[in-house]
Amino acid sequence: MNQSPAALASFVADLHIHSPYAFACSKALTLDNLAAWAKRKGIDLLSTGDFTHPAWAAKLRANLVLGSDGLYQYGGVRFVPGTEISCVYRQAGRVRRIHVLVLMPTLDVAEDFTRRLSRYGNLSSDGRPTVSLSARDLLALALDCHPQAQVIPAHAWTPWYGMYGSRSGFDSLEECFGDLSPQVTAVETGLSSDPAMNRAVPELDTRSIVSFSDAHSLGRLGRELTAFSGELSWDGLVYGLCRSGVAFTVEFYPEEGKYHYSGHRTCGVVYGPTEEAANGTDCPVCGRPLTLGVLHRVSRLASRPLLDDLQPDASGLIDSGGLHPPFARLIPLQEVIAAVRGVGVNSRRVMREYDAVLDHMGSELAALLYASSADLLPVAGETLTEAIMRARTGEVTVEPGYDGVYGTIKPVPDSLPAGQPSLL
Repeated sequence: MNQSPAALASFVADLHIHSPYAFACSKALTLDNLAAWAKRKGIDLLSTGDFTHPAWAAKLRANLVLGSDGLYQYGGVRFVPGTEISCVYRQAGRVRRIHVLVLMPTLDVAEDFTRRLSRYGNLSSDGRPTVSLSARDLLALALDCHPQAQVIPAHAWTPWYGMYGSRSGFDSLEECFGDLSPQVTAVETGLSSDPAMNRAVPELDTRSIVSFSDAHSLGRLGRELTAFSGELSWDGLVYGLCRSGVAFTVEFYPEEGKYHYSGHRTCGVVYGPTEEAANGTDCPVCGRPLTLGVLHRVSRLASRPLLDDLQPDASGLIDSGGLHPPFARLIPLQEVIAAVRGVGVNSRRVMREYDAVLDHMGSELAALLYASSADLLPVAGETLTEAIMRARTGEVTVEPGYDGVYGTIKPVPDSLPAGQPSLL
């Protein structure tokens, strides 16, 4: 790659977030805080999240200002009306539970969509409402409200609520969305998969592969991101989602996702591909079927081999095999600082150091992906600078997540000079 990530990105977006009105989400997810944290994370465009909830919709109406670029503004950050919907319904003799993201061009269109959707569920009960509507019919409803409405399968590979999920999903976009499947132009990878895994499924060749945070708290904003190459506008966003205008994505290490491997949390059983091949997919402790992880599911639906041992180039980006834009695997800065200093992620020491690095670099994305060692050294010091660079270049090992348990970073033997801590 000839250009740096910063040069490739026209704008950076996180389009899967939540509000204080969503179940199990922080009450601190106010517009003021979202705007402030977006700047610190390096995010130019946020979804509003949860626009179907009446109380949150009223706050959006009262505070967001529509700009000439077709996006809303608040606190120096652009916003686009967006929400996550949980579709629960029966199809082909099975109960399906599918989460989708919906993006609308204006709050007026979002209000019309909300009014029509209210026939299918109690929208005031949760910021991410559950509706008795199929994913296909929800897409039809959205497009009927506006032809540029965007409906994106959320965390598409998650076992329980992903469009491809092993527990209640489908084997293809067409099986899920039927005649409207060509209108699905983007798919969200989720924390447990990345573009290199998704390239193994040919029907995604013509779709944009996007990544967002699914943030339930402020600190989770931007843990996954999508950088677009077009103009920062509604039309630029639609172009990016519909015509592969993605410059690159920022990903979790997929092993960190809480559904990467198969397993049973209550039985303490974790199976990767080797264990599955040797032992099958039933739990050896309780005898019930394991929760089949994302890696298993991708492998089952793949028509191409999964790429192994992908390494970032000098820019920090990884080539996904030419079928999709490149991507970066990063570890959130607070987690890197906590590991290096041997303290908790939410400790005062971590936050002081985190704030100092961001004040110096401008944003977390700049520190984690754009900055050189020379840029970081004056504020981060030698140990933290080396840890950030090693996280960027993949010099970590990860204990994979499974059945709702997040993966964890493990030390890399001899990866740091003697006397310096590893990433724990």
